[in-house]
Amino acid sequence: MDELKLIEQAKQGDSDAFYHLICKHKNQMYKIAYSYFKNEQDALEAIQETVYRAFNNLTKLKQQQYFKTWLLRILINYCIDENKRKNKSAALVHSESANQNDNIHERIELDQAIAKLNSKYRSIILLKYFEDLTIDDIAFVMKKPVGTIKTWLNKALVELRIDLREEEPARAIQERKEAIGAKELL
Repeated sequence: MDELKLIEQAKQGDSDAFYHLICKHKNQMYKIAYSYFKNEQDALEAIQETVYRAFNNLTKLKQQQYFKTWLLRILINYCIDENKRKNKSAALVHSESANQNDNIHERIELDQAIAKLNSKYRSIILLKYFEDLTIDDIAFVMKKPVGTIKTWLNKALVELRIDLREEEPARAIQERKEAIGAKELL
């Protein structure tokens, strides 16, 4: 069924339609939550809280075509708030695969460099390079102007460049994504 129809039905109180929407985005939600917590239990709790908040506030969604980014914004905000509350550092060390031993060192180095970024820069890097969102979608998710997102992305890449001592961290992230498939990282 068309996502916009499901959203409209969910806004009218159809819990089955809302369930189908959540099922459609559950894998992406899990990847994002897991990247913040590196713990399955905390990631699942974040998803549960996000679904609860989204269901209770679905009528506040003004532009239905942005349901996915709205849902991810709720999740990211929860993850950031929860990390602050627990005073945890959100590490982005991703699970390792046995058949990719030659890239482990580079992957760990990149993960550590990303984990050192402040939460807004880390979120932008995650959304841009690992979730393939556009700058406009990231701006919507983070409730910031597009120009601000571009500036923060540039600053995040400069910080990564310094930390990794590479000429082009965006290229390094893209190469890593291509080498191991960013969608399979989490």
